[in-house]
Amino acid sequence: MPSLSSEARAIALLALAAFVSASAFRICDPMLPQLAAEFGATTGQAAYVVTAFAVAYGVLQMFFGPVGDRYGKYRVVTVATFACALGSAGAIMADSLDVLVACRALSGAAGAGIVPLSMAWIGDNVPYERRQATLARFLTGTILGMAAGQLIGGLFADTVGWRWAFAALVAGYLGVGVLLQLEVRRQRASRAAAAAPAVQGFAAQARLVLGTPWARVVLLTVFIEGLLVFGALAFAPSYLHARFGISLTAAGALVAVYAVGGLLYTLVAGRVLRLLGERGLAVSGGLVLGLAFLSYLLGPVWAWSLLASMLAGFGYYLLHATLQTNATQMVPSARGTAVAWFASCLFMGQAAGVALAGVVVDSVGVAALFGGSAAMLPLLGAGFARALKRRAAPAAV
Repeated sequence: MPSLSSEARAIALLALAAFVSASAFRICDPMLPQLAAEFGATTGQAAYVVTAFAVAYGVLQMFFGPVGDRYGKYRVVTVATFACALGSAGAIMADSLDVLVACRALSGAAGAGIVPLSMAWIGDNVPYERRQATLARFLTGTILGMAAGQLIGGLFADTVGWRWAFAALVAGYLGVGVLLQLEVRRQRASRAAAAAPAVQGFAAQARLVLGTPWARVVLLTVFIEGLLVFGALAFAPSYLHARFGISLTAAGALVAVYAVGGLLYTLVAGRVLRLLGERGLAVSGGLVLGLAFLSYLLGPVWAWSLLASMLAGFGYYLLHATLQTNATQMVPSARGTAVAWFASCLFMGQAAGVALAGVVVDSVGVAALFGGSAAMLPLLGAGFARALKRRAAPAAV
């Protein structure tokens, strides 16, 4: 096990990799109108660049676990970071929407190994009594990265052009990749990167997870959560730009306030959990998310979107943290595979949500998109709270 100083350095670098990866996930959201105009497509068709990344990211996550176990989690994160740089470099030179979509898919496929294997490395090297707090600090990199992606995408789209946003990603990936490689060498020299013990085959673990009824409930819920939250959120910058006539930079920055809500949750999580319990967190998360999308839809001036974005971030983590906690315990004998499937379902839900949202926006308009999420997210939170109550009932007898 690494010393506290080497552990802190290693985790800080993983958080930086997660920051760049999360930035890549959201960087295209505010540039969709510009991409549609440049390639002669609708906004819904331009959104394929978001869908392709999310699909590849979601599908490949479930396969990175065995690869990390065999070759070393930190080493695989490093290779994945360099591979992401290749995908973003291809996006800079894309001369058609199809090429851009393919490059985004490559970036998503490589990026799928960064956050799950980082969390797994933390699980391997951080004692249980410190693990939850350590993971929370690591995930601030992801939260801040999603906000930065929204902001950077809009900023470059409004100024020097969207291709420079991908150039910034290349620089970020390469810089972090070099630092990660140096850390791999330090770990090898100190023998901190010992091989993990052999595990069951992928197919056997997948059957175990999918054969557990409670696991199926959690996986389905997180899929729907990703669909409803991020399908609508991907079109929020375009909506604010079109409705209020603000720049794409400003629209991306307004939606990026989502991260402030997420960070606020990390500050009060313990107290809120003690006050409301898991079921209360799920119900409250759904209600706050519903209010957030109503605020986007009905806010009379652009400033309302500041509140909407903050509520969206806070409400999402109220609900998602409850799901995530249950995911780590839904199949204890196959925890790694279970968490990988959980992450995969979340991002597959996001991909399906953006694709479906594009159809809705092109056919009936963005009001139906935000209104649908506002109505269904409280039902989702209440439904999961009810499932938690039913699951706890036998233990109370």
